[in-house]
Amino acid sequence: MSSSALTDLFPHPIVQAPMAGGVSVPQLAGAVAEAGGLGFLAAGYKTADGMYQEIKKLRGLTGRPFGVNLFMPQPEYADPAAVEVYAHQLAGEATWYDTELGDPDGGRDDGYDAKLAVLLDNPVPVVSFHFGVPSSDVLDSLRRAGTLTLVTATTAEEALAVQRAGADAVIVQGVEAGGHQGTHRDNPEADGSAIGLLSLIAQVRETVDLPLVAAGGLMRGSQIAAVLAAGASAAQLGTAFLATPESGAHALHKQALTNPLFVRTELTRAFSGRPARGLVNRFLREHGPYAPAAYPEVHHLTSPLRKKAAASGDAQGMALWAGQGHRMVRELPAGELVAVLAAEIEAARLALVGGGECL
Repeated sequence: MSSSALTDLFPHPIVQAPMAGGVSVPQLAGAVAEAGGLGFLAAGYKTADGMYQEIKKLRGLTGRPFGVNLFMPQPEYADPAAVEVYAHQLAGEATWYDTELGDPDGGRDDGYDAKLAVLLDNPVPVVSFHFGVPSSDVLDSLRRAGTLTLVTATTAEEALAVQRAGADAVIVQGVEAGGHQGTHRDNPEADGSAIGLLSLIAQVRETVDLPLVAAGGLMRGSQIAAVLAAGASAAQLGTAFLATPESGAHALHKQALTNPLFVRTELTRAFSGRPARGLVNRFLREHGPYAPAAYPEVHHLTSPLRKKAAASGDAQGMALWAGQGHRMVRELPAGELVAVLAAEIEAARLALVGGGECL
């Protein structure tokens, strides 16, 4: 697929990242789409019917193209003994928040097949995948339905797997990105070896012949212009849209992005069992070093704790997902933010042209 087949769908090279857990709501995706970006819904953690209802609501808000993101089903590789040890470690948290730990065996089937069925019966313009590569049959079926497909990759090898499967484009996710790393296989031995976005773009460009969507810590139009110059066709931003009024993020989460109590981010397994970048808070500091590689078991285990922390106004017990550029967040309406980013991209391009003419 040519890059224009993707970017012709939206005037500005700005993709609003699908942030699961209730952040990427229809209001946010609709506002971004109406402003000329590509808005996304996040179907991870939602039922097939819940996803369908959000798509229906979004279609009532905009007639512009949008996307839906799916989590790939995960293989069973967790060590039950390690999960049990972690549960014992979290017992004090359950007492502190006066709640029970969740059932780590709460299920790994999030309704993937049912969601695919909905998306094939009621096609949307774009579908993206996280945590792995769908089968060629799935990608072909979506293509026949008129849907463009994107798959996240965190290495050049993963990007090659995306191309071989037949996806239309690859989302190259640098280590700077907030939330879950979209690694295809959760390999604990590879922790700490993730690649920065600009280096990753260069490596992927030398490996595959697919349009690239760059993701990872992007907060300003000048940064978007830089990844476009490096070879990306568009940029995907998540943290930049977290603080918008349309975002479904908890108020404490929005405030924490610029709260001086939370000055840095780390990749951690503390909340879900898979590497994800979040603001460093008490829970992450105390439990991150001991959390096993066990997704979605740890996700299910900590879910009641995270919900109770949010309900009690305690940001120190929440999963505060954020990219490395979180301090640069701007509390603007989503549509206005898209317009500002687009203007910054154009200014950066003009400055580059002007600088070249002066040489």
